[in-house]
Amino acid sequence: MTELRRRASATGDDRLFGEPARPALRAAVADLSWLLTRGYSGDAALKLVGDKHVLSARQRMAVLRSACSDDALARRRASRASLADLAGADLAIDGLNALITVESALSHGVVLRGRDGALRDLAAVHGAYEQVLETSFAVDAIARLLHGAGAPAPAQVVWYLDRPVAGSGRLRALLESRAEQRGLPWTVQLVHHPDPILAQHAGIVATSDAWILDRCARWIDLLGALLRGPTESSHASSLEGPVLAARPDLWLLDLSGEAAPPRADLG
Repeated sequence: MTELRRRASATGDDRLFGEPARPALRAAVADLSWLLTRGYSGDAALKLVGDKHVLSARQRMAVLRSACSDDALARRRASRASLADLAGADLAIDGLNALITVESALSHGVVLRGRDGALRDLAAVHGAYEQVLETSFAVDAIARLLHGAGAPAPAQVVWYLDRPVAGSGRLRALLESRAEQRGLPWTVQLVHHPDPILAQHAGIVATSDAWILDRCARWIDLLGALLRGPTESSHASSLEGPVLAARPDLWLLDLSGEAAPPRADLG
C-alpha cells in the first residue's frame, strides 16, 4: 500500500511568508487591488506590483489570490452566506478547492485570508489529485460541520469534481463511501468543467475560487466556517466536530487589509 504524504508547506515558505516578509505582501495586495479597481489587466498589474516589491513567483501567487477589485469585493461580501444559511439549502461543493484548502490548513501549509475574507491555499494540482494523510479528516470535518448534532443540515449536498484531474475517481469513491456509512445526503458528480456549473448553481456554493465567486448567487467558505468554530453560530451549543481554530499549528496569513489610497509610485 502506498504511504500517504502530507499537504505541507513548500521549502522556503518560512522565509517567503514569515513575519519580516508580511508588510511587503500586505502592501502588494493593496497595490494590486488598487490597480485592478482601475482596470489594469491582472498579468500586467501583478508584474508591476511584484517587481516593485521584489516578490518571488510563489509570493506573487499569494498576492494574486488575495487581491481583488473594489467591485469584486462589494459583490463577494453581499453574496457571502453564513453557516446558518445552509439549513435546508441546496449546497454545491467545489470539491478539490474545498478539500485541498482544509487539507492545507490541517498539515500546516500556508492558508491565506484574502481581501474578500475567503481562505485560500497555495497548493497546486497539476493534472492530478493525490489523497494525503489529512484527506479523511478533512472529509469528516466537513461532514460534522454540515450534519453533526445541531448543525445546519443542508437539504442536499452535491460535490463537483474535475473529471480530467487524475485521482478524482478515487476521491469520489471515498466521498460516496462516507456518505453511505453515515447516511449523508451527498451525491458526487465527476464533470469536465465544474466551474460554469457552480457559477450557475441556484443554491449556495462552497468555494474560494475567485472566478466562481464573481458569478454565483451565494457562496460560503467551509474552512472559514470550521475556523470560526461553534461559538459564533446560533446553533453552536450542540455542534460537534473539529474546531480548527483550536489547532496551535494553524498557519493563517491574513492579507485582507483594505486597498491603499492612490499611489503615485505605481505609475
